[in-house]
Amino acid sequence: MEEKEQLILNFMKEDMYVPMKAKELALMLSVPKTEYATFVEVLNHLEQEYKIQKNRKSKYSLVEEGKYLSGVFRANEKGFGFVKVEGKEEEIYIAKNNTKGALNGDKVLLEMIQNSKENTQEGHEEGKIIKIISHDKNCLVGTFTKQQNYGFVVPDDRKFGTDIYISKKNMLKAKNNTKVVVQITKYPEKGKKAEGKIIEVLGNVNEAGVDMLSLIKEYNLPYEFPKKVMKEAQSIKEEIAKKDIPNRLDLREEEIFTIDGEDAKDLDDAVQVKKLQNGNYLLGVHIADVSYYVKEDSALDKEALVRGTSIYMLDRVIPMLPKELSNGICSLNEGKDRFCLSVIMEINNQGEVVSSDVQKSVIKVTRRMNYSDVAILLKYAKKEKQEEAEIKDAKKAKERIKTLEKELEVVKKYKPFIKHFQRMEELAHILKNRREKQGSLNLDLPETKIVLDENGFAIDVKKYEITFANEIIEQFMLTANETIAERFYWIEAPFIYRVHEMPDQEKIDELNKFLFNLGYKIKANKDNIHPKAFAEVLDAIVGKPEERVVSTLLLRTLKVARYESQNKGHFGIASNYYCHFTSPIRRYPDLFIHRMISYYLTQNYDVAEDWKEEYRAKATSFAEQSSEREKIAQKVERDSVDIKKAEYMQDKIGKEYEGIISSVTSFGMFVELENTVEGLIRFEDLGDDYFIYDENKKTLLGERTKKQYQIGDKVKIRVKNANKALRQVDFALVEEKYGKVLEKQENI
Repeated sequence: MEEKEQLILNFMKEDMYVPMKAKELALMLSVPKTEYATFVEVLNHLEQEYKIQKNRKSKYSLVEEGKYLSGVFRANEKGFGFVKVEGKEEEIYIAKNNTKGALNGDKVLLEMIQNSKENTQEGHEEGKIIKIISHDKNCLVGTFTKQQNYGFVVPDDRKFGTDIYISKKNMLKAKNNTKVVVQITKYPEKGKKAEGKIIEVLGNVNEAGVDMLSLIKEYNLPYEFPKKVMKEAQSIKEEIAKKDIPNRLDLREEEIFTIDGEDAKDLDDAVQVKKLQNGNYLLGVHIADVSYYVKEDSALDKEALVRGTSIYMLDRVIPMLPKELSNGICSLNEGKDRFCLSVIMEINNQGEVVSSDVQKSVIKVTRRMNYSDVAILLKYAKKEKQEEAEIKDAKKAKERIKTLEKELEVVKKYKPFIKHFQRMEELAHILKNRREKQGSLNLDLPETKIVLDENGFAIDVKKYEITFANEIIEQFMLTANETIAERFYWIEAPFIYRVHEMPDQEKIDELNKFLFNLGYKIKANKDNIHPKAFAEVLDAIVGKPEERVVSTLLLRTLKVARYESQNKGHFGIASNYYCHFTSPIRRYPDLFIHRMISYYLTQNYDVAEDWKEEYRAKATSFAEQSSEREKIAQKVERDSVDIKKAEYMQDKIGKEYEGIISSVTSFGMFVELENTVEGLIRFEDLGDDYFIYDENKKTLLGERTKKQYQIGDKVKIRVKNANKALRQVDFALVEEKYGKVLEKQENI
């Protein structure tokens, strides 16, 4: 069939071709009479695929190039959607009546609607779907509701757009209000709902662990390693190979430290800082040599590529590599000999890397440190004035004494090493100051810390505490990544870069419309967009009420960072060269880069051109795969946090809190509480008034009361609803009689 189709298409592509009827085409292509019926079937199939078209006189010709486009449909819960077409920067808007029943994630064929850009959402070009090429999913996760003789599943993916009907024989003994995996047997068409059969029952919606298991199933995550992969991982020895030590830089006598979160198990980076006689600093960043153990094209390597990244889901991790490697031989555990790739940099007092080297090494971590302990040591080193014991509140005094006791224990335990951390702090400040001068964007948006009980239920939600100890590691890793990226860019090695391109001028103009109302402006034009212009606004809002809101909107204006085999710089950190090199245990691009470095070191940088070409092609493919896996990981991690936030707020319904308006939309406004929980206040919960949405100013204005709400305003809310399945929290605005000043406030 394909050969016959191609024969017809090639014939129609010839310059001399004129539209012909089926019989004329058959005659020109010497089709035997006995095969004419099959030939007509081929023509019909090509027409159905929109590769050829038939005019009113039944004459066939090629479809005009560019008339039809294919892409992936992204549905909106309101019924409309967008299609991402390869090669087009902006997505194409699809109105509700032009979706042809396409579901979220479906690959579709669409036709453009001419002169539509000015009339659609945010100036998008408009199209209409004419064919669904393939459905994205044949299995979904959802909540089962049982009726007398049938049931239905409400998918967790609200963008799917329809419930799924389940006949009695296809229920698999699922009970009411259980999470299930359903296989679609009939897709929705002509107003009819989808049909399916339950293939797995996960458990009651309120059962411990079912929420995270549902996410795993929803995104089809590889939560178990294949036997072949596990066998390979378990065959790797727990101790390093002594025969390879002489071929490496031996740093086991050096004092080297890991600094991570208290719960971290996969420790893939260690650091050291020395002061040189010339006044410069020597920074050593030592990264686990994962490529030594994960050989190219091995079962471990192929599985790591499929996964692309480790995924962190609060109470569990779906690792890129089995724990035998990630927590074992590849983890830089205290007191254990470990193979590394070490980047050793000399840095002057202006934060410039004046020289650098990268070598295969062997290290032995002196101490495993965590961020809070390092913060305590730095505080002690500065000899900050301790709080006086005359605290009137006895409870607070007791708590402070306990804290002081803990701090003193930390100081006593690590006192011999305090000078190391002082040097690290000095250097980190120098590096950070240099970045800020270059225009690096300091988007310190608060991260969420969710505390779970022993069963995995959320018992607290709060801001994640960031100390300068976190900043030390951040600055050192950024510097190592830049150094490696620049070094291997100039020798034209096959490579995977971390790319963050400059934002579009249109989006900057849109942001400036809002900033104008606050007295700020991003000074940029399409020929001169520099991160410094963004950094200046971020500096100006520090400590002001609008800081959180402006930072969030600015972040939304920026493009999404991704992996590419071509270097295009990193706008967000104002860097010309950047890569991810420092986390090979949990990111595949880092592992690929380690492989390139090891090969270049082994070959003494004398590498054949044909080898380079082969690995450049691999770099392109691996970068694309890794970017896609990263998107999925980010969605899963975000969803897991949203689920637990909603779970935590379920017993807070009816309680009142103060929050800040974080977003204003055409259907209501979002309010963020101090603990980072965000909830939606719909128009009906804003009081007895009709509100008009101003898109440029991001405000809501009451038609009768003239009451205006804008991003950054403080408001008092009541928790109206919290739904784990929807992963959302709903608020209602507290009436004016409650007043603006909060005398008593619930503590979340």
